[in-house]
Amino acid sequence: MSDTHPTAEQVRLSIYRHFAETGRTSTPETVARRLDLPVSEAREAFDALVRDRHIAVSPEGEIVLAHPFATQNLGFSVMGNDVLWWGGCAWDSFAIPHLVPAEPSVLVATTCPNCDAPHAWTITRDEPPVGDQVVHFLEPMGRVWNDVIHACANQRIFCDAVCVEQWAARTGHEVGAIFDLATLWRLASRWYAGRLDAGYVRREPLVAAEYFASVGLTGPFWGTPAAE
Repeated sequence: MSDTHPTAEQVRLSIYRHFAETGRTSTPETVARRLDLPVSEAREAFDALVRDRHIAVSPEGEIVLAHPFATQNLGFSVMGNDVLWWGGCAWDSFAIPHLVPAEPSVLVATTCPNCDAPHAWTITRDEPPVGDQVVHFLEPMGRVWNDVIHACANQRIFCDAVCVEQWAARTGHEVGAIFDLATLWRLASRWYAGRLDAGYVRREPLVAAEYFASVGLTGPFWGTPAAE
């Protein structure tokens, strides 16, 4: 967290805990009211959180992503018993029940970006969901923060590898990394651990090769050398 904005950690916690509890976004004004801060100080804290990559904002300065939570439809709805969220991507959507103690299971729903087939899974903290669908990440980890909103919008779940290839050919993209639902669940299970707690230290995807390898993801796409 930026040393020049000592209230940034308070503001970060307020933003994230409000998302977890309500599924709703925050603004400098609403955070200032919750924390009894001057709005100018809350705005400075927002700027620090953007610089430190704790939130991603629109050109107008409104939160789009506070991983794993989103403020707009990026392809995934995540329904708990009491709260409905937008998931920031496939990875984020599977992460929410691991992060939010009050919701031990959620219903994650999406559609295949190629053929619009609907898909839904009950995601718990206990075991991966069953399904033959495949996960496709378009952008390599080292390029995610070049345009994090674009990268997250293109971390999607398809019916199968054929749908991925058809979508890539139709949209003019190279096929990225393809893996199964169980690997996605393992990837999501510990990535955001501690995000709702004070003193959280975020991982940069570019330097998290050891974590990716621990869930079975290796190779140049993930920032690690390919196995010989």
